[in-house]
Amino acid sequence: MDNRILIVEDDQDLLEALRITLKNAGFNVETALSAELALEMIKIKKFNIMVSDVNLGKMNGIELLQNVKKNFQEMAVILMTAYGKVADAVSAIQNGAVDYITKPFNANDLIHKVNAITKSSSITQDNIIHEDNQTKKIVDLATQVAQSDASVLISGESGTGKEIFAQYIHNTSKRKAHPFVAINCAAIPENMLESILFGYEKGAFTGAYQSTMGKLEQGNNGTILLDEISEMPLFLQAKLLRVLQEREVERLGAKKMTKLDVRIIATTNRKLAQEVAEGTFRKDLYFRLNVFPLHIPPLRSRLDDIIPLSTYFIQKYTHDNPKFSLSMDAKKKLVSYSWPGNIRELQNVIQRAIILSKNNLIEAADLSFEEKEQVFESSDNENNNDLADQLIDKENDLILKVLQKHAGNRNASADELGISPRTLRYKLSRMKKMGIIFS
Repeated sequence: MDNRILIVEDDQDLLEALRITLKNAGFNVETALSAELALEMIKIKKFNIMVSDVNLGKMNGIELLQNVKKNFQEMAVILMTAYGKVADAVSAIQNGAVDYITKPFNANDLIHKVNAITKSSSITQDNIIHEDNQTKKIVDLATQVAQSDASVLISGESGTGKEIFAQYIHNTSKRKAHPFVAINCAAIPENMLESILFGYEKGAFTGAYQSTMGKLEQGNNGTILLDEISEMPLFLQAKLLRVLQEREVERLGAKKMTKLDVRIIATTNRKLAQEVAEGTFRKDLYFRLNVFPLHIPPLRSRLDDIIPLSTYFIQKYTHDNPKFSLSMDAKKKLVSYSWPGNIRELQNVIQRAIILSKNNLIEAADLSFEEKEQVFESSDNENNNDLADQLIDKENDLILKVLQKHAGNRNASADELGISPRTLRYKLSRMKKMGIIFS
């Protein structure tokens, strides 16, 4: 994995010192002098980790953290806090930071914390952690399709591990020695996505000071992941379709075509067939991408994966400390929670629990969840479908209550629910189809 780190610090000298420290430790490091600049960089590039000071300028580190967790949940965040400011550390953990470090600190302490996160991906890239029978079948299918060059469309809720499965398919394919290039169609502004995808020649537009290779070219002979493909605007869908059909790409402002040999994997958290029916996604592109569909179920319907994944994250963040474990009550609490954020949320919950735990044992009280959602009591006799129905009913009730509280204001409701407005729109659309009436 490319361990790309973004450091956010408004002290130029300290920023440079931190950059050198992590670069010398072998990491790919970029820097930002403000939270505002950091957000602009995150929209364009993918970072695995952000290390940010709490005391910044107009937007502080906690506000930056909240923005990142709402829009770029896959990114791990470490906050740097001033000595003695316990409130900052507590606020950091409550808002989703995976760790914090108190100034002044030794360079090795920061390297140690970063290494704990980058030791491996959230699920190992070559061996997906799984025990549930549903997941076993999906891994078998992914292994089979990896041997071909067929396009794959991976669907599932946010945080279920779609990108991990895409990486797994690449790593077990004949293209594994070539690039794996991931493009987040939802995070890149629409007016920039075209040039990032296709590249451009010098002078193609104002600000194009040098010729730049696009992501499609960068992935030549390898695998291109189009993450959240449903967010791609229609005019770019048409250009992408032509690239896939002709197997060649043309940079903006160029007069020649470049031959392209790539394997395409796309992911979506929406029902693309429905998007096609509504006219927001091209039918021809849908069929071009959906050669081999792969659906990743939510974590709440893969109950047998929860404890193995929790154990994996404990080993990851405690450096394989054999003494560290989960209490029986903690296991029950983990299995009975609905996991609206799926594996990504589980990872954050476990890392926070490790920080809060005592005597190398995670108790139920150490488990704090990111979203204000009730834990339900599970029964051994309930099947997964009944479980999912109960969770959806509880979620629908919560959404309706919050909407009523905010007089139907969807942005305010999304903020309180801890989800993006886009996710709220999707859930409201689902509720409408279930016959639930709301204003």
